[in-house]
Order: sequence, then C-alpha cells, then structure tokens
Amino acid sequence: MAIKATLYSDPACPWAYSALPALRVLEWRYGRGIDWRLVVIGLTEDASQYVARGYTPLRGALGQLRFRRYGMPFAPQPKERISATARACRAVVAARLHRSGDEWRVFRALQLANFTTPLLLDDDEQLAALLRTIPGVDADAVVSRLDDPLVTDAYERDRAEARTAAGSAAELQGKTAATDGPVRFTAPSVVFERDGRRLVAGGFQPVEAYDVLVANLEPGIERTPVPADPLPLLEHFPEGLTTQEAAALMTQGNDAPDRVSVEEALLGLVAAGSAVRQPLGDDALWHLRAA
Repeated sequence: MAIKATLYSDPACPWAYSALPALRVLEWRYGRGIDWRLVVIGLTEDASQYVARGYTPLRGALGQLRFRRYGMPFAPQPKERISATARACRAVVAARLHRSGDEWRVFRALQLANFTTPLLLDDDEQLAALLRTIPGVDADAVVSRLDDPLVTDAYERDRAEARTAAGSAAELQGKTAATDGPVRFTAPSVVFERDGRRLVAGGFQPVEAYDVLVANLEPGIERTPVPADPLPLLEHFPEGLTTQEAAALMTQGNDAPDRVSVEEALLGLVAAGSAVRQPLGDDALWHLRAA
C-alpha cells in the first residue's frame, strides 16, 4: 500500500516555491509509492490583509532576491499592486473538481508565473490567460467556477484542514502560523501517513528530512536511482524542469547539487536536438523536444 502524502501549500509562498526541487526528487525517487494530495492554504482572502501587515510591491520584489539562494527562477520586478491568494487557490480547487489531477498542473503554473511574471493572483482575467497556456486544462471552465458553491465548499474545507496544526510536530519546530486565528501549517508542509502512523514535515525542509520520514514509514518502498544524464528526467516530467530541479534530481545521496555540471548536460541535450531551453525569469525551464 502506498504512503499517503498531503501537501499543504499556497501559490504565493516563496518557501513553497523554493521547495519544488526537493518535491520533484520525491516524485522521481518513489513514484507511485507515494499517493499525493494537495490542500491549498488560502493565505489571504483580500489584499488588504497583506497591506495591513506592511507588504508593498517593492517589499515583494526585494524578498525574491533573498530566495535566489535556493535556486528557483525569479524575476524581481515590483508588481502593479499587492494581491491576495484566495482566487488562485480557488482555481486550484476548481481544476481538481473539474478533472482530478489537473490541480497539480494548475498549481505549478501559478507558482512559476507568480515569481517570474507580473501575474496578479486575484485577477480572474489574468488567471484565465495563464490557465489557457496549460495543455489539456479547460481554463474557461475552471475560472467560471471560482465562485461556484461546490468550489467554495471544497475550498473552505481545504482552508479548515490546513488550520489544524495545533499540537503537531510542525508547531514544535516553529513551522506553523496563526495569521488569521487557528494554528495553520505553513507552506510547504507535508504529512506522510501509512498504516495509522502519521509523520509531519512542517514548512520548508531539505529533501533529506522527507527521505528519512518516507524510509521509516516503508523501508521496503521501491527507490528509483539517479539517471546517468538528465534526458530520462525530461521524459518523466513533461511539464519541464527548472535548472535547480534538474540539479537536485541528478544529486547522489546527500551530496550538494552540482548545478553547473547539470546545466552543461542540459545544454548538451539542447545542442543535440533532444531538449528545449525556455527562458524563465533569471533562469530557464527545460523541456523534452517534441517529436
């Protein structure tokens, strides 16, 4: 039986965005051995909540500079205004209800666009335009349902579940928050469960922390090794990989990712006609070249 993993996250959180390389490693390493579920936190319902806390477009752009050290792409241009996250989270939920599995693709697109484009997460027209770029996702159907009672009910259930972190291991580690009342998980928290056992990785964690929890829950789980080159990774992740994600996936054991050598290998695939380099923020997204 697969380990069940619940990811509590929000598309506006830079910690959650910076944890993507570690989460990609888990996807590759354990595949179907982990059954993932995404729960959106809904950090803010209205932009005024951020404004009241002193957030400004400049502060947001400057904050991105500090997260560059984790390797994900950024484009630290001050946005037109501060935006709330509820509409984007509702889009994730609406995508899940429209077709199970689409929520992950929508969530990733929101994260990448939030930190590398002028996207405002609470602008329905901009959300629809972004979703139209995701192959197979019915953008108009998703956005038209943002205020549907079924979406509202499911979204509120997500928010309530994300606010059940009181007394958890995440709270013990200082990886929770109470910005709107109940103690909630911070993004990206992961809860692993199997046979009645429940292990919590609260907030931002290194891949080694996740790996230890998985290994203890199921010592017999199948573990896919690191490939000899990045090509199998691009085949496995058709939505593309950032350079840091690819570097993390090519890392052996607890070694530090060798980003330079992995980027050289990716460029070699581009030169050979096997891959495409798509500029993204201050980095790139690498795709398998279509046949």
